Amino acid sequence: MQIGRLSGSYREDCRMLDEELRIGKSFDVIGRDICVAGRPARLYFVDGFVKDEVMEKIMEFLMGQEAGTLTDTGGMEAFCHRFVPYVEADRCAETERLVTAVLSGTVALLVEGFQEAALIDARTYPTRGVEEPGDDKVLRGSRDGFVETLVFNTALIRRRLRCPALTMEYLQAGRKSRTDIVLCYLEGKADSALVERVRKKIASLTVDMLAMGQESLAEALIGRQWYNPFPKVRYTERPDAAAASVAEGSILVVVDNSPSVMILPTSFFDFLQDTNDFYFPPLVGSYLRLVRIAVFFLTLFLTPVWYLLIRNPEYIPAWLSFIEVAEPNGVPVLVQLLIIEFVIDGLKLASLNTPNVLSNSFSVVGALILGDFAVQARWFVPEVVLYMAFVAIANFTQPSFELGYALKLFRVLLLLLTGLFNLWGFVGGAAFLIAMIATTANISGRRYLYPLIPWNGRAMASLLIRRPLTRHHS
Repeated sequence: MQIGRLSGSYREDCRMLDEELRIGKSFDVIGRDICVAGRPARLYFVDGFVKDEVMEKIMEFLMGQEAGTLTDTGGMEAFCHRFVPYVEADRCAETERLVTAVLSGTVALLVEGFQEAALIDARTYPTRGVEEPGDDKVLRGSRDGFVETLVFNTALIRRRLRCPALTMEYLQAGRKSRTDIVLCYLEGKADSALVERVRKKIASLTVDMLAMGQESLAEALIGRQWYNPFPKVRYTERPDAAAASVAEGSILVVVDNSPSVMILPTSFFDFLQDTNDFYFPPLVGSYLRLVRIAVFFLTLFLTPVWYLLIRNPEYIPAWLSFIEVAEPNGVPVLVQLLIIEFVIDGLKLASLNTPNVLSNSFSVVGALILGDFAVQARWFVPEVVLYMAFVAIANFTQPSFELGYALKLFRVLLLLLTGLFNLWGFVGGAAFLIAMIATTANISGRRYLYPLIPWNGRAMASLLIRRPLTRHHS
């Protein structure tokens, strides 16, 4: 579509908009002729995006005006003030903006004698109910979650932060999709340089469309290195967690059609926190956080360290002799560990496509057949099944799905290096992991291991220990 402005000729403008909106070719894009105070007028809207009751009242009011009551004095702005009985009304003369607004759900009104069109934001989108997210549940706290409608999501955040400094900047990205994006931050609290940087990156995107919503936008903003699996963006489906992050100075990127928001910037230690920590007393919340950190390291190093020890029995102290394989079989332990790693991922993929009514049966049957029966068939030794079962379940102690797979990839790498080079392979793999994390930077340029590198004792203590609310404001 060529960028231009309305000509002021009613017939020519109607012809141009009919052509650009493909009236008559797309059944759901409608052009409706009406008469306003004796003058011809034309409404443009998308069927299914407008509130029928509101539009009926607006049309009844417009078509009920007597001839001669409409003048050109004051232009379209004066027309909207007098003849558009609706809260959200604007005027527009740019054809590209006008067409985009109509396709986004806004109603456009052309009236003979005016060089601008009226935009009536009487849209509504098909939505599901605001309910608790399935992947981010809490024992206590609110039960609402983000949905696929942008305005609903911003309202859920603003309901919790009734502060004038809370800023919601409206942006668009994608030459074809024109995806609505909101940049949410607390003025004076968020890093203004980072806000400007994110704003410019979104505005300068040259992609045709954000096909996969947030993931497409994250890849465009961060420019991820393919060999670095660690996530540099946090996601949350909970409005309370999003509002808390904004209050701490983070930036939210809210994308239309996505039932979660992106939190920027983020560090490695941010993923070790969970919403449940803040719905318990500080002592209990701190204990849960420390347990999560301990389990995090266990999921990463448990099977590689165990494999290193059983490969070198002389490293095993007497008090740990029970970890040795009691009844080895013909399949190498390393192969058993790798097979179960891949089998677990296969079961996860299968569970995604399993109907809800069968999911419980699927998990029970899968655990029995692939666990107990595999041991009886002497495919795997019981120790391998035990440790891999713990690792698979313990991965869910931290809420980030992306971080879980980053840990999995490095765990497999440690196993392979240990199998190839024994102790030196394990040491080299661990050193590579530390170097990878230490050299990773987030979107703000700050180190991924902040506040460990660079060191910030107070920030580090607040990440490890859940402090009382009064301590944050003392």
